[in-house]
Amino acid sequence: MTITPDNITADNSASALLRPVHGGNLHAAIARFGGAAGDWIDLSAALNPQPYPAPQLVASVWHALPQPDADFIAAACTCYMAASLLPVAGSQAAIQALPRLRSPGSVAVAHPSYGEHGWRWARQGHAVSRHAHTAIGAQAGKVDVLILCNPDNPSGQHYPAANVLAWAARQAARGGWLIVDEAFADVTPQLSVTAHAGSIPGLIVLRSPGKFFGLAGLRLGFVAADSAILHALDEELGPWTIPTAVMHIASAALRDSTWQTQARADLAARRARLCQLLQDNNLPHDGCDLFAGGTHSHALALQQHLAQQHIWCRYFDTPAPRFRLGLPRAESHWQRLAAALASFAPAPEHDFASPFDSKSTAGSATLGNGANAGSAIEIRPQTANQRSQDTPA
Repeated sequence: MTITPDNITADNSASALLRPVHGGNLHAAIARFGGAAGDWIDLSAALNPQPYPAPQLVASVWHALPQPDADFIAAACTCYMAASLLPVAGSQAAIQALPRLRSPGSVAVAHPSYGEHGWRWARQGHAVSRHAHTAIGAQAGKVDVLILCNPDNPSGQHYPAANVLAWAARQAARGGWLIVDEAFADVTPQLSVTAHAGSIPGLIVLRSPGKFFGLAGLRLGFVAADSAILHALDEELGPWTIPTAVMHIASAALRDSTWQTQARADLAARRARLCQLLQDNNLPHDGCDLFAGGTHSHALALQQHLAQQHIWCRYFDTPAPRFRLGLPRAESHWQRLAAALASFAPAPEHDFASPFDSKSTAGSATLGNGANAGSAIEIRPQTANQRSQDTPA
């Protein structure tokens, strides 16, 4: 399906069709299904349920503007095996800024995947096409910008590092970019290509401590790329992007290799338990060591059934209905989830449109109608007038 100027209206622009909905929106679930926040088990955001224990901070970290911290950068480079990194206020900051560094061109993204990528490039006037994970590699060398998540969210699809590097070389030969979002790569470090980002022109890797360390509230991310791209991005983002307190907490976490090893083992065990629970209830269990789920014809009914038990999960509607569950924290949470899944008995009439979580990671039901997982969907760029009608997420 192609979105063209002829079928764009004020309420149905190409950009709006890509607008993503995110996990962690527990307030929306409470507004609809009731209860207090303490009554709910929020499994929608795919964070480590046992976060890194943040160290105590001295009061002085709040009293001055943040200054460059070589030890902080060194800790990140060591942890991610990178030659150089640019810290950013969450990888989301880079996702929003990178489209502003290139003139409008062709962009290919994997689908389903993290929807902010396609949405942000479309908002800046780029022509965005979406491709099945099995077909995204064929776009290397054919588009100006190629974007993928490795491992992917929400599908769990992963690409061998050798394949990603080959695609990066094709993009470099074209003068293009390959953006690899490695937000979940801490649990599968063998997939990472961060170490190569400084040596292959146009290879940009995004890292995020929020998921693996369970510290999403830090709003911290890192970008690995060649020096020209890092300089341009730094100029675009401006000064004082990372608070001193964030640098202190992150430095401790990034240097704590013992905790990281234990966390990987703990997450693998939790994910194995979640997969077994889903399998016991005849439900799919794709993902990585921070979440599990998959395509299911009654995924929306499952989300709403769990919500009635005050358990919140993610629902995605394109290219096929899909659910995603994060990892429970406490034993009581595991027991509640097990009971809720065991009592799930969907009926066709339960699958009605979700009022607040149906647009999924990268599109709406309108965009997805008639498109299967193997089809490419093109999102034509907006006009300046259409962009002016869109408000940032």
